[in-house]
Parts: sequence; structure tokens; C-alpha cells
Amino acid sequence: MIILTGHKGFIGKKFLDKISVDVLTIEKDTSLNFRESFTNWKDISLIIHQGAISDTTCTNIKEIYTYNIDYTEWLFKQSIKYQIPIKYASSASVYGNQQGIINPLNYYAISKVIMDYWVQDHIKEFKLVQGFRYFNVYGKGEDHKGDQASPISKFAKQVKENGKLKLFEGSDKFLRDFICVDDVVDIVLNNKKPSGIYDLGTSKPISFQKVGDLIANKYEGQIEYIPFPNHLVGKYQNYTCARDEDWGLNFISVEDYINSL
Repeated sequence: MIILTGHKGFIGKKFLDKISVDVLTIEKDTSLNFRESFTNWKDISLIIHQGAISDTTCTNIKEIYTYNIDYTEWLFKQSIKYQIPIKYASSASVYGNQQGIINPLNYYAISKVIMDYWVQDHIKEFKLVQGFRYFNVYGKGEDHKGDQASPISKFAKQVKENGKLKLFEGSDKFLRDFICVDDVVDIVLNNKKPSGIYDLGTSKPISFQKVGDLIANKYEGQIEYIPFPNHLVGKYQNYTCARDEDWGLNFISVEDYINSL
């Protein structure tokens, strides 16, 4: 049996669709009860930890600590105690605007840094632990995320509803490493790498402007440029690009994905 946290989330749902064995699902509202009552660890073959407070604008430190740090540490300790392999979601947000250098810009990113450091300090105690610093994940099934949805899905929704999409001024200077959720799930479930913390992206960033142009052309829509919001100044990544980890597959490109819509 596999434990899967965050199964109601965008990425978690994709894992649930792909896993072929029995799955014990844990969500935020059941996590504390699970922690207090679950004892059948001998039946668990793998833990896939996707659950977290993932809103990068969240400033509720207590909530972030409870779910992103304390609960994650507890799961890690069970993984070590019962020698169960664990694969968990970290985030490329740990890099901030310093690619390859830890420089978190918000509380969410800080929580991911803390747990990555915890893993590094205890890595030899795990049977297997893999952390994946997800870059900008997109794909079908994320419409419910609202402002937290990828620009690919958000722009497409805007054009379909209003005939135009909104783009920050200067979006040609904001580049992201976009990776399709189907590739993410495939790599996490099927890779043969040893314990470690890995970048998970395509290593081929493109600009928000490029994404906007592709979506506008696809749906014959228009682009409306809006001022960059003050509350994001200093907390917004200008550029993301994953290290090339050689996952042994051809990534779905943003262009091919948009053309397939």
C-alpha cells in the first residue's frame, strides 16, 4: 500500500490516477487524525508526500509551520523508523532569484528549505528519500486553483471567457521553467536515482510573454498589459531554470501542449 498526501490537489490527483496499487490518501483535514491513530506501517511500501500549504503569498506562519514543517518532519521520521521509501515535493521557490543558490523569498519557500535541510542532515538514515524541487508545473485539471494556477492554464481560461488575457508589463523579462504535470508524475514514480534532492524541470525556460503570445494566437485573443503589482515587488522570481538531471525522457514542450488543447 502507498500513502499519498495531498491527493485532492492538482498534482496529487495525477498521482492518484497513475498509481496502480492500493492507496491510502491523506488530506489536510484528515492529517492530524491519521498522525494520532495510524499504526499499520508494516503494510506501507512507499510514501508520496505532496500535501502542503502551497500558496506563496500565505503569511500565516503558524499554519505553514503545522503542515509544511512539523507534519512533514513527522512523516520523515516514520519513513526512517519503519524504513519506508519516501518521495516528497520540494519547490524551485527555494532558489528565489539566485538560481542554484538557496534564497527563499516567501514563507512557503522558507518552509521547503527547512525540510530540505532536514533531509540532508538525516539522509543516511532513510532507506530511500527523494525530494523534488518542482519548477513551474502546468497541465489539465488546475482550473480550480484560481490565481495559483499556471499562467498557461490561467491565460487560456481568460481568453476563452473574455477574448483577452492579462499580462504584466515587462513579461518578456520574466522567464520560467515550465514542466507538464504528466512528466512530473512519470519521473517521480519511475526514476531509479538514489536518495537525494533533485531539480524537476525541463531546463528550457521561456518567458511569460512567449506563453501569452502562444495562447493568444491559439485562441485568436488579445493581450492586455497591466502594471506589475506592488505587493509582489521583491518577492517575484525573475528567472527559473532547473539543473539538467538527465531523467531519460523527452519532455512535453509548452508549444506542443498548447497546440494540443
